[in-house]
Amino acid sequence: MAVLADSNDNELKQLQDGGEGFTVPETNSFGQTFRDYDVESERQKGVEEFYRTQHINQTCDFVKRMREEYGKLNRVEMSIWECCELLNEFVDESDPDLDEPQIEHLLQTAEAIRKDYPNEDWLHLTGLIHDLGKVLLHPDFGELPQWAVVGDTFPVGCAFDESIVHHKYFKENPDYNNPAFNAKYGAYSEGCGLDNVFMSWGHDDYMYLVAKENKTTLPSAGLFIIRYHSFYALHRADAYKHLMNEEDIENLKWLKIFNKYDLYSKSKVRVDVEKVKPYYLSLIEKLDVQQNAASNIA
Repeated sequence: MAVLADSNDNELKQLQDGGEGFTVPETNSFGQTFRDYDVESERQKGVEEFYRTQHINQTCDFVKRMREEYGKLNRVEMSIWECCELLNEFVDESDPDLDEPQIEHLLQTAEAIRKDYPNEDWLHLTGLIHDLGKVLLHPDFGELPQWAVVGDTFPVGCAFDESIVHHKYFKENPDYNNPAFNAKYGAYSEGCGLDNVFMSWGHDDYMYLVAKENKTTLPSAGLFIIRYHSFYALHRADAYKHLMNEEDIENLKWLKIFNKYDLYSKSKVRVDVEKVKPYYLSLIEKLDVQQNAASNIA
């Protein structure tokens, strides 16, 4: 297993410099710029309605209830690959860049990372499993509505930063006018660490709970990527950094490496699933995660 050591800035810089094989495309699969939520497209209106509903309903109370319920991990047991195949049934309604089944995105991400960082097998696996929490859309996992599973994530319990996509809809969120939650720090304190912050509920936080509670062998940076890969206000707009501790700051460097592949690998170019499947099955077995983390994905 490639173990992630306490990397210094020079080692991370070498990794970043090494990632030159993947070329960031100029347009997404619809011929538009990536993450453009205002451009007229066949998905724009549906995406905006998704965020209106999400922003109204993602309250601190809702997040706490979901974490308590789903933190029990008492629903279904299945392997990592079974979860990947289950995601064939779903398209992410919040995504303006792609309308392919989710397994395509998982493999596109993992394969792009694998080409640039062949020795970082933990990062390949993180790419494969980072979105597996989207099984929450399936009836066996509660069939939650899309607004409670996908989309950009953000802290609850403090002010909603204006960099969050479609921020205007937060005005209808009950926490927006709650003085306990609408200040810069809200329920938190400076440097408290993101692990102590409640994030909007969805697939990111769920998969993080699954991996953590089942004692995954992924390093801290892998868990950080899983939980915060949709936290665009942080890794694209540098919002909420006042809540981060030193470990968060180090792990953010890895998340920014990962984010390029998560976002820009989305395309209509299909991955030959059967061709790459043996590698990922061997990787799951090698890293001893199938029984430690994902077979208890319930």
